[in-house]
Amino acid sequence: MGKDGYNLVVVANRLPVDMAVAEDGTVDWQRSPGGLVTALEPVMQGADGAWVGWSGAPGLEADPFDADGMRLVPVTLSETEIQRYYEGFSNDTLWPLYHDVIAPPAFHRQWWDSYRKVNQRFAEAAAGQAAEGAIVWVQDYQLQLVPQMLRALRPDLRIGFFNHIPFPPLELFQQLPWRRQVLEGLLGADLIGFQRPGDASNFVQAVRRLTDLTTRGQHIMMNASDGTTRTVRAASFPISIDSRRFDELARSPEVQARAREIRADLGDPEIVMLGVDRLDYTKGIRHRIKAYGELLQDGRLDPAKCTLVQVASPSRENVGAYQELREHVEILVGRINGEYGEIGHSAIHYLHHSYPPEEMAALYLAADVMLVTSLRDGMNLVAKEYVAARSDTAGVLVLSEFTGAADELAGAIMVNPHDIDGMKDAIYRAATMDPREQRRRMRRLRRKVLTDDVAKWSESFIAALGGTAEVPATQEPVLEVTASQ
Repeated sequence: MGKDGYNLVVVANRLPVDMAVAEDGTVDWQRSPGGLVTALEPVMQGADGAWVGWSGAPGLEADPFDADGMRLVPVTLSETEIQRYYEGFSNDTLWPLYHDVIAPPAFHRQWWDSYRKVNQRFAEAAAGQAAEGAIVWVQDYQLQLVPQMLRALRPDLRIGFFNHIPFPPLELFQQLPWRRQVLEGLLGADLIGFQRPGDASNFVQAVRRLTDLTTRGQHIMMNASDGTTRTVRAASFPISIDSRRFDELARSPEVQARAREIRADLGDPEIVMLGVDRLDYTKGIRHRIKAYGELLQDGRLDPAKCTLVQVASPSRENVGAYQELREHVEILVGRINGEYGEIGHSAIHYLHHSYPPEEMAALYLAADVMLVTSLRDGMNLVAKEYVAARSDTAGVLVLSEFTGAADELAGAIMVNPHDIDGMKDAIYRAATMDPREQRRRMRRLRRKVLTDDVAKWSESFIAALGGTAEVPATQEPVLEVTASQ
């Protein structure tokens, strides 16, 4: 850190660690899981930057501290704010709205008021850490108002925003009572990044229809208070993983031995299928299990020779829709196991836990077929982790066409998870695929994942934000807008 602040500040809902304050006042912490942490941690360590985020516990107050090569700046949230800003507006209003209204969003003014106040607190914390002219990179849908608030506090900064989830079509987005405020909040950034070109196009179209701003292609012209014009750019920057690190992990003798042990514990079936998801209604877990159960019922898959391992990590357990989903999934798993399970063998192994990277790498190596059947997903890093783990070039990825990963992973078998019959055919094809075709497809997938890793993602975004690099043509939004109406 320079004497006047940090040159790179990341602002995210959560810190990359889980914190606790001991009785003597010292801060204890441990690294927290999650795709965003995995993606940004190497960037922050290399830049010696600051990370602003919530500690993960209600009411916990702590001073900034150093951990894992980063300066961590905790933001305090009360129990009420967690309920209204996070569980309420972020995850019961924005999340379902941005994921094609798979579940109905709820609109409450108290939630919005809390969201606005918490965003202001994050903006003030970031402003206090940034050096003159620094880059501040705001992350995700929980903090969409921060760019505008931060610009009001620190007009000297270069501000980027990255939306890790989909951005909805205008017809859905305009349901939000505070749609204009959200757009104005995002437009405080100099660069707004999305996972897919279609998301960037949706955003530009919303700006065109819901504001009087001029847009040209992916650029939006803003009038600054000093009479000058500022240009905001919206483009896609598909996120990835630290693929080399994951590849090396999966090659380790310990992980490979664990993979063999997992298959043995499953009874050495001929076919192991794997699903790895947060327990979320956007992930298509019920559709996947239904298709698998019907394949057993139809006799196309032999329950004595195959098994499905479904890892469903706990998620937002205080939100009613998630509690209901867990009940439905567990009932469905129980019914299928009751019909097709035998002593010593289950048709489905359902695991409601989170696992460390070493265990996940072993699971990927043990799985012949990886099932990613999201109904809507910004990217889906699990698909990329599976590919990075398969240095043996074996295994087949079945991938929903409604994930951001579908734009990049052309060697996968693409499915529409709403089409149960089509998904059954795809799963059966994956389970019976010739090894030579498996290797051909996996080599193609690995070239993509190992080349376009998280370092390339972050470098391309920061370079574009700093004005020192051009975004590849493939990142242009599909929709070209030439003038406001």
